[in-house]
Amino acid sequence: IFDRLPATSATASAASVPLPDSPMPSPLAEPRLPPPQRFSGDPSACDGFLTQCSLTFELQPSSFPSDWAKIAYVITLLSGKALSWATAVWKAQAPFCSSYTRFVEEFKRVFDHPLSGRQASKNLLTLRQKNGSATEYAIQFRTIAAGSGWNEESLMVCFLNGLSEAIKDDLAIREPARDLENLIDQAIRLDNRLRERNLNRPCVSALSASPTPAQMLPVPQNSPEPMQLALDGRPVAPGKITHLTSPLDLSTYQHQERICFHLIQSPEFPVILGYPWLLQHNPHLDWSTGTVLSWGSTCQTTCMGQSSPDPVLESQESLDLSQVPIQYHHLKAVFSKKKATSLPPHRPYDCAIELLPGTCPPRGRIFSLSPPERTAMDKYINESLAAGIIRPSTSPAGAGFFFVSMKDGGLRPCIDYRGLNKITLRNRYPLPLMATAFEILQEASIFTKLDLRNAYHLVRIRQGDEWKTAFNTPTGHYEYLVMPFGLTNAPAVFQALINDILRDMLDQFVFVYLDDILIFSSSLQEHVIHVSKVLRRLLDNHLYVKPEKCEFHVTQVQFLGFIIKPGQIKMDPQKVQAVVDWPSPSSVKEVQRFLGFANFYRKFIRNFSSVAAPLSALTKGNTAGFHWGTEAELAFNKLKCRFTSDPILILPNPEIPFTVEVDASDVGVGAVLSQRGADNKLHPCAFLSHRLTPTERNYHVGDRELLAVKLALEEWRHWLEGAKHPFQVLTDHKNLEYIQQAKRLHPRQARWSLFFNRFQFILSYRPGSKNLKPDALSRVYVNTPHEDAITPIIPSSKIVAPIRWELEGTVKQAQAREPDPGGGPTNCLFVPKTVRSQILQWGHCSRLTCHPGTSRTLEFLQRRFWWPTIKEDVTTFVKACPTCNQGKASHRSPQGLLHPLSIPHRPWSHLSMDFITGLPLSQGNTVIMVIVDRFSKAARFVPLPKLPTAKETADLIITHVFRVFGIPQDIVSDRGPQFSSRFWRAFCQSLGASVSLSSGFHPESNGQTERLNQDLETTLRCMAANNPSSWSSFVMWAEYAHNTLRSSATGMSPFECQFGYTPSLFPEEEVETAVPSAQQFVKRCRQTWKRARLKLLKTSQQYQHQANQRRRSAPTLRPGQRVWLSTKNIPLRTESRKLSQRFIGPFKISRKVNPVTYRLYLPKSLKINPTFHVSLLKPVLSSPFLAKGNPPSPRIIGGQPAYTVHRVLDVRQVRGSRQYLVDWEGYGPEERSWVPAKDILDPKLIQEFHARKPSHPGRNVR
Repeated sequence: IFDRLPATSATASAASVPLPDSPMPSPLAEPRLPPPQRFSGDPSACDGFLTQCSLTFELQPSSFPSDWAKIAYVITLLSGKALSWATAVWKAQAPFCSSYTRFVEEFKRVFDHPLSGRQASKNLLTLRQKNGSATEYAIQFRTIAAGSGWNEESLMVCFLNGLSEAIKDDLAIREPARDLENLIDQAIRLDNRLRERNLNRPCVSALSASPTPAQMLPVPQNSPEPMQLALDGRPVAPGKITHLTSPLDLSTYQHQERICFHLIQSPEFPVILGYPWLLQHNPHLDWSTGTVLSWGSTCQTTCMGQSSPDPVLESQESLDLSQVPIQYHHLKAVFSKKKATSLPPHRPYDCAIELLPGTCPPRGRIFSLSPPERTAMDKYINESLAAGIIRPSTSPAGAGFFFVSMKDGGLRPCIDYRGLNKITLRNRYPLPLMATAFEILQEASIFTKLDLRNAYHLVRIRQGDEWKTAFNTPTGHYEYLVMPFGLTNAPAVFQALINDILRDMLDQFVFVYLDDILIFSSSLQEHVIHVSKVLRRLLDNHLYVKPEKCEFHVTQVQFLGFIIKPGQIKMDPQKVQAVVDWPSPSSVKEVQRFLGFANFYRKFIRNFSSVAAPLSALTKGNTAGFHWGTEAELAFNKLKCRFTSDPILILPNPEIPFTVEVDASDVGVGAVLSQRGADNKLHPCAFLSHRLTPTERNYHVGDRELLAVKLALEEWRHWLEGAKHPFQVLTDHKNLEYIQQAKRLHPRQARWSLFFNRFQFILSYRPGSKNLKPDALSRVYVNTPHEDAITPIIPSSKIVAPIRWELEGTVKQAQAREPDPGGGPTNCLFVPKTVRSQILQWGHCSRLTCHPGTSRTLEFLQRRFWWPTIKEDVTTFVKACPTCNQGKASHRSPQGLLHPLSIPHRPWSHLSMDFITGLPLSQGNTVIMVIVDRFSKAARFVPLPKLPTAKETADLIITHVFRVFGIPQDIVSDRGPQFSSRFWRAFCQSLGASVSLSSGFHPESNGQTERLNQDLETTLRCMAANNPSSWSSFVMWAEYAHNTLRSSATGMSPFECQFGYTPSLFPEEEVETAVPSAQQFVKRCRQTWKRARLKLLKTSQQYQHQANQRRRSAPTLRPGQRVWLSTKNIPLRTESRKLSQRFIGPFKISRKVNPVTYRLYLPKSLKINPTFHVSLLKPVLSSPFLAKGNPPSPRIIGGQPAYTVHRVLDVRQVRGSRQYLVDWEGYGPEERSWVPAKDILDPKLIQEFHARKPSHPGRNVR
């Protein structure tokens, strides 16, 4: 290696044998460092090895003056597989061996494999201090945390979780740490203190007494007992223990026992329970709150069995705790039904009802009640008043109160809060994601699921907001003190409450979704402690559990759509049960229904056609002999299997909006939960199919469709309730779109509507022909081979006669004068020439068709009409339709082939100019003037303080161009005010230079300069990235770089094209030569220009050919012809840009500027340049069947013409007088203008405008 580094080897040799008289170098200049440890290819040591090498190079720069020296030094430190790799790349002279930076990048790519963020996170979650010191634990933690990407708060929680229990207990009674470093410092100091205490502690044999104490008598002992020590190692009391008590009853909550105590001198603590007692009873303590969470296993049968039940609780109710393990019976109060119906206290999490500004809750109607309903109402009101959850109200608001029937025959009270919910500000508190618990659930082996009782009624309404919940009854006006069902913010409020109550347990051993709580642990002993802790916390916060809906100590649990087992989390099979249980078809129609469902997912299934081929074969040919064979059964089961596996079924992502598709048939309902994937296609997340009960089959068709919505929302509540984005529900029953605004609902709909209030969704109608997926699922249970019977909605007695179009009568009358020539399709009327215009107008412009294209207009007309030239007439009519020409944008390639500018013969004879604006202030400049020589492609960049005037522009051209290169023949520019002014034209005319301005809204005319502007902006963006305000200092370098680098258009640099030679990069490249003659210099320049011009001609032809492949030839236009003008770049005065016309006109052509540019006659109101590129124009076509649409003639009022105002669009105040923007009857948007209010003779026009725009000024007029 050193053979290729002569300078390095020489230096090394000289250094090895120092001169006798040479002074030793100062050790302060470059310190001597030990060489880095050899690297053999271990990925874990790669980063440290490179860091040591970098420090060596930084501290000893003279020893490693070049990249070659650094690479060589690194290679000498390699061994094993690392040396083998380096030897191979060095001998091969790999390109990256010439740069140390690139060598290091390749080195890291081969050998450095750092922990991924996911792996680092997993290591953090499993890291524990165990028996090691806190210092060692902190080092490991910091090392792994550096690559995890976690924020500081998460790292603090994770660090605390991995500490030993002793340090956790000490930290719990101290002030919380400010940050991670403070927490680590506290943990290390506490750990050091505990280890120091253990070293100084005397023998603990005195604390190791037998759990069964020796016989104790209430008499003085003959010999004193040695003093006992406390748990922290300090003496409990001075002196000797000489007396025992007689047996005493010790009672702590549900725990009771008889015990003898030693008598000691301890005035601070009247009773001390020592280590033997703790060892015997093994209580689990919450040191932060000072409460006992649970007792040892022996206490459950000895001490706990002796306790008597709570007399207060027993006198109130008798609880069924048969499903609750005995370990939690001492917390029986948390299962109380009566306490769950009492009034909870006010908390910081009370439900606030914030209204939109300027709104007030509506006052609903009072519903009439039947006698049974009135009895039920009186009972509900009296019980609620007694429980304190409602009170009489004087609120101005009042929602409707009514009852709905329940399945068991009872009545459920309902309050219609839809009006209140519409004006309530949404609480965006997020609901938790089950996916966030996947990692922490992996190590769990035992689970408990809790369900809260009357969850929402356990939250108070914020004080002062109770009046907003008021409701009306026939017997009085009341308001809620607790959160009622149906409020839009109820889920978010309750989630915030339960999260804060269990915050220190979340993601440790608890996951909560609204009123569903999942507790998980790795062992049963630990699990009992966790469950006790949760139940205790719920009880302390007045939250109560419903034991009949809970699951305790199970190894498999169904939770939020997942089946959770030890080490395994999978989707609930019920999500795809609708497809798995699909019965084998027994008829061709059932096969067709299944294939119709399957076709929606064929794009996600590989080889779908070949898999489904046996099923498709059953639908073809003779269907009378239907035979379901083994091959068809295999294909049927294979497709079902693929439907229920990835990539068909995706895991729901709460960051993406959901779509719920529902449908109902006579026998069942079906639904599909979907989301759009990365391919922007709907992928199913889950399927639902439900067989209707006999009662449900009697529902009205609308109620069956609504039942499908309700069942779908119930099934996927955990994903849809509180979703981040409102979701869409698609149904083929149009009337359901209005269910959320209905004033009166029957009881069943009202009951479901209360449930719907918990969700944010939009019900949208979709025709049944596009609703095939849920439709197929809803018909899974159809077993009859017969066709579905068609039930007419209108009774036959009400049908008088079929509807006849009036237009058919007109056609038949015209046939009397021009009979049908024959040869047309059957069931189609022949249309005579006299009424073809009317038929075309109806088939294209009526509300039934709404101006479709040629093919769809033709298809629509051919359903009922025909004539021999119908295709040609439709094509001509649609192309000439003025409404389509103005309202439809073109989707074809732009018209007008590329016509490049002429190629100059020498440098700086033809220029192009432009300005770059919008730059930050830099040395007083904000603008760059760009001047380009169209021949050599040379450029001048001139920084300016602001956009110059026409005179200032002329002075700059003289200074930077004319003075150096002479007067040009032509200057190309855009239509900026500097270049379109009369001064500029006069200036160029006096110099004999022509002015070429680009056409309106077509910057491609000056494309060369526009492209250079982009390159210059890119250059400055890169050079001034660290300090954008310094761009001025880089402009000269950008100009030099552009002029000396090769141009693809000429094949040489602009500098060489101008002067005939290339500037040298370094002084030593200059070669002394004799001075050439002037003739030789001129000859060389002319030869260079000739080569450059030939290259420019060739390049121009190539560009023209490439550009024209994406364009089409423009139609031939002539002066006087009428054309439509695109509104793409025209600032029209319109209420909605999206609904405004795409073309205006027609306008006449005044003259042809060049083959692709035309000048038009425009109204003065447009105030734009009238020259346009042909791509912005399209000719006006005519049709003999098109009605002539000339503007209406003005009426004469008082001898003056008066035009009709179609509509008032806007209002403004000008010098104290009011003006209105009016749209004239029969004229296009280009003719809209501002007129004084006094000129509008019809006051209704102004009144209608202010009714539409009440916030605009000038409402009180006439």
